Amino acid sequence: MAEAAEKIRELSELAVDLGRLRAAGKRIVHAHGVYDLLHPGHMRHLESAKRMGDILVVTLTEDRFVNKGPHRPAFPAELRAESVAALAAVDYVAISRSPLSLDAIRTLKPDIYVKGADYRDPEKDATGGITKEMEVVAAVGGEVAFTDDIAFSSSSLLNRHLPFFSRETTRWLDDFRRSHRADEIAGHLDALRGLRVLVVGEAIVDEYVSCEALGKSGKEPILAMRECLAEAYAGGALAIANHLADIAGEVRLVTCTGPERERATFVRDHLRPEIGATLLEWQDAPTIVKRRYVDRYFGTKLLEVYRMKDAPLRAREAAAFADAVAREVADAHVVLVADYGHGLLSPALAEQLATTARFLAANTQLNAANTGFHTIWKYPCADFVCLHEGELRLAFRSRTDDVRELAAELARRLGTRRLMVTRGSNGTLLYERDGGLVDTPALATRVVDRVGAGDAVLALTSLCAVADVPPDVTGFLANVAGADAVASVGNSRALERLRLQRSVESLLK
Repeated sequence: MAEAAEKIRELSELAVDLGRLRAAGKRIVHAHGVYDLLHPGHMRHLESAKRMGDILVVTLTEDRFVNKGPHRPAFPAELRAESVAALAAVDYVAISRSPLSLDAIRTLKPDIYVKGADYRDPEKDATGGITKEMEVVAAVGGEVAFTDDIAFSSSSLLNRHLPFFSRETTRWLDDFRRSHRADEIAGHLDALRGLRVLVVGEAIVDEYVSCEALGKSGKEPILAMRECLAEAYAGGALAIANHLADIAGEVRLVTCTGPERERATFVRDHLRPEIGATLLEWQDAPTIVKRRYVDRYFGTKLLEVYRMKDAPLRAREAAAFADAVAREVADAHVVLVADYGHGLLSPALAEQLATTARFLAANTQLNAANTGFHTIWKYPCADFVCLHEGELRLAFRSRTDDVRELAAELARRLGTRRLMVTRGSNGTLLYERDGGLVDTPALATRVVDRVGAGDAVLALTSLCAVADVPPDVTGFLANVAGADAVASVGNSRALERLRLQRSVESLLK
C-alpha cells in the first residue's frame, strides 16, 4: 500500500507538483467524485480518463459534504482515497475540503475535466453542479470531456450488499422501494412548493458552550470547566421557519423577542432571507435563551441553563400579538403552531387559531420548564398534531399503555385527521383517521445531537398533512428529515429540498 499512499496529497502541494508537470508539457486530466464504493464502473471511467492525457488526478468529496443522505458515506475519506490511489490509472489523489469540486478545479487548473455519461445533459442534474463546473473549467482554460462505459450505482450496490440498517429496517426499505420510486417522492416534495405557511411560536436562541474539564475545585465538590468555544443557533419557531423556507412556497413568521437589541438583530440575521417575519417586542421579558454546556471531547451535554421570564404576555402585548397573527392567517394554507409552553401562546390565541386557520398544525413541546403543565389538549381542533411519545403519554398521564392505542384515542378526542408520534430510535407512528396506523423505522445511522430533530419532523410533516401526501410516504419523509437533523449540532443547519431529495434517491436505489 506504500505506492498508493505516496499518491495522496493535499490540494495545495499537489497544485505545485502539477505546475511543474504542466511546464514539462504534460497534459493534466482531473476527475472528481465520492467513490464511496469502488466498482467496475469507476475503474473503467478512470481508465478512460487517463487515456485523455498524461497525468490523472482524482479528487474526492470530504465526508461532511457527501450529499447522499445522513447514512453516507459508507467509508471515510481517507479509506476512499487509499482505494482510488491503488488503481494503476491514477497518478494523484486529493481530498477536497469544499462542498463542490469548484475550488479543486480552480486550484489544480486541469487541461481536461472528466465526467461520466450521466452528466452529458446538464438539465438532468438536479444540483446544477455540472453547469457550474463547466464554467469554472472554462475559466481556468480547460475543457470538459465525458466517458462512455458501463455504469453502476454505488448507492444501489451498498443498499443491496452492505446495508447500513438493521435487518428489520432493511426489510422495510425493500418493501417501500417496491411501492415507491424516488421521482414519485420528488413529485410530492415539489407539490409542497405551492403552500403558504404561517409559523407562530416562541423565538429561542440555542447556545452551545463547549468546555473541557479542569478537575475538581480546590475547596468545593464542584467540577471546574474551561470554556473553549461558544456558538449560537436560531431555535424554536425560528428553526421551524428556516426548515420550511426551502420546502414551502412562502413562509411567514410571527413571534416575540425581548427588548435587547442585539438579540433581535441575532434573530433577524439567522432567519433565512425569504422568510417574512413579524417580530414583536416582549417588553418585560428577555429573548428566550437556552444555553447548553457540552463536553468538548465526547459531545456530552453537562448542564442546561434557561434565560426567560416563563410567564404570560401582558394583556396589551397579548392583544398586539393576536392582532399580528390575525393579519397573516387568512393568506396561509397552513398555520403551524410551535408552542414551547413559555407564555407566548395563550389559550385565547389557541382558540382564535382553531376558528380562523384553514388548516391548523400544532405541537406542544415537553421541556424542563413546563413538565406537567403543558399538553396538546390546549389545541382541541387541530387538523394535524405532531408529538414526541413522551408528550403523548403526558397528555394521558400514562407511562405504560400501548402507544398505538394512545395515538388513536388522542386523535379521536381532538378530532384530528392525522397525528404523528415521533419515537426516537423507534422511528415514527402516523395515525390517519381513514387509514389506521403506519409504523416507519428510524433511518438515522449517526446521531450527533437530538436537539431540533422534532422541529424538523414537525415542519415537513405539517406540509405533508395539508397536501394529503400518502401516509407511508409521509412517515418515510419524516424519518429522512429526522435523520438529517440529528446528524448535525442542534439547529445549525436547516432542511433543504435538494439534500432531502438526494437522501431519498440514495435510500431508494
